[in-house]
Amino acid sequence: MVIQRPKASLGAYLQGFSVLIFVLCLALAFAGCTPEGNFAGDVGKSAAQFVEEAESELGAALAYNAQVDWVQATYINEDTDALAAAAAEKTVGLQVSLANRAANYDASQADGVVARKLGLLKSAITLPAPSDEAKRSELTQITTSLASRYGAGSYCPDGADDEECLSLGELEEVIDSSRNPEALENAWAGWRTVSAPMRDDFERYVELANEGARELGYTDLGAMWRSKYDMPADDFAAELDRLWDQVRPLYEQLHCHVRARLQEQYGSDVVPAGEPIPAHLLGNMWSQSWGNIESLVAPKSAGGAGFDLTERLIEEGYDPIEMVKTGERFFTSLGLEPLPETFWTRSQFVKPRDRDVVCHASAWAVDNDHDLRIKMCIDVNAEDFSTIHHELGHNFYQAAYREEDLMFRDSANDGFHEALGDTIALSITPKYLKDIGLIDQEPPASADLSLLMRMALDKIAFLPFGLMVDQYRWKIFSGDIAPDAYNAGWWELREKYQGVQAPIGRTEADFDAGAKYHVAANVSYTRYFLAHILQFQFHRSLCEEIGYDGPLNRCSIFGNQEAGDRINAMMEMGLSQPWQDAIESLTGSREMDATAILDYFEPLSIWLEEQNAGRQCGW
Repeated sequence: MVIQRPKASLGAYLQGFSVLIFVLCLALAFAGCTPEGNFAGDVGKSAAQFVEEAESELGAALAYNAQVDWVQATYINEDTDALAAAAAEKTVGLQVSLANRAANYDASQADGVVARKLGLLKSAITLPAPSDEAKRSELTQITTSLASRYGAGSYCPDGADDEECLSLGELEEVIDSSRNPEALENAWAGWRTVSAPMRDDFERYVELANEGARELGYTDLGAMWRSKYDMPADDFAAELDRLWDQVRPLYEQLHCHVRARLQEQYGSDVVPAGEPIPAHLLGNMWSQSWGNIESLVAPKSAGGAGFDLTERLIEEGYDPIEMVKTGERFFTSLGLEPLPETFWTRSQFVKPRDRDVVCHASAWAVDNDHDLRIKMCIDVNAEDFSTIHHELGHNFYQAAYREEDLMFRDSANDGFHEALGDTIALSITPKYLKDIGLIDQEPPASADLSLLMRMALDKIAFLPFGLMVDQYRWKIFSGDIAPDAYNAGWWELREKYQGVQAPIGRTEADFDAGAKYHVAANVSYTRYFLAHILQFQFHRSLCEEIGYDGPLNRCSIFGNQEAGDRINAMMEMGLSQPWQDAIESLTGSREMDATAILDYFEPLSIWLEEQNAGRQCGW
């Protein structure tokens, strides 16, 4: 299993071969899969027999595929690209075949474990192909084309030659750092010229993918995606709205303050009072995180954190290996077993000088067992220090559930893996840094506002975007958003949830949703919303478990084995039980609960309400 850490901006990484490999090979697998022929071999075979054989075959394929993927990611050249493509084609082809064959069994007639595995085999793929060969081939071409056009996309201003065209990374640099509204608008609109031509293909992709989902017994592709969450599809959608309603008041306070500060910067002609914020002004190409405008909106009288963690790491002589060992010591302080020796000999910690590699941080269980690794190009700075703790969270999760059957070697749902890593990162508090000798004393409480604002601009600002990306696609898959309203539907939801609006006029000739990688490449997005909710719920429960009494944002579970026991009990379950059982083992509750976010950001929330007194909030 490979766990990729989500980034607010994937930049140039998304434009390389590695980003396209999964979608390309998935499409190739569709073309080569003939489910009808596979069904014949299952006649007379019980569901239990089928599942046992499927796990054995799938385990061998996944382990080999992971080894090849590792080599391709750490030794990029034409040969390793070709090897990775061939391995992925076979593996995903097998997964597609098994999904179709699993659909031939009645799970209601199988025992609980077998029934759960049948469901997991069916839902393991995110893009089902129709059984008709011609349609499978058509879907192959569409999915490959959409991902390729995104990866290779660039904006060429009128009259520009090829050398003057701007890549996504170059356009992001403008969005991230410029304070010139015209330059921001040009960069924002420029990237969306790449997605407009995707619109017709996307419409056909919806038709074909829905047909494939229906052949597997689902009403549409959105229902298939939601089937992974151990509850009826419609109930899960309602659950997400319930969680959003819990945290929405805090987001609205943040939105009100940010809009007021942007008005001060740009004037009310650019940022009208009482209206959604123009999307190009928030420091991110998709307005999904706002950290790049921190200097415009931060508390002016709160002061900084009182220390520079990057400077302290350098002054204390940390190198990449010591940063990783420090992260490991966090987990072993909780009573968890150290990482295997092979972790230290097989991981990629720094960027090699002699070859191209994928530097995007990821955590690996190469043999679906205990061959654990991380792949990073570590710099000695605060961001990578936090990322290391996050990535190791994945590795320790992978280690904990390795005794489960193959089909259950994953987190309780796809939000749990990301949430666990981020839960650990929430414990990188000033107290933790003091305990390990990186700072001499904790900064005063007055510094908390700056730290909380910095975090809110990433985590709170992200929540409505993390929710609405799949809300949008589910409405398309179900027919609630018709093809002649793709762009209007996108902006209706963005205004409803985020309170942002397009900076310039948009029409149905545009397809602005396709300017987001996950839409163009058929990657589900709800996991990121769930992770942002769950990490704070986990953090609050663990702090309560250790008897912490103080501001939640200052709590660290470092060194506490009671917290470690709770975490390990949940991780060991893997995917063997519904996520409700897993969350209960850690929190005592069978429900997800976003109120922990309100507790964590309480000091900032109070400050925001004071700042917003007399302002016109809402949109």
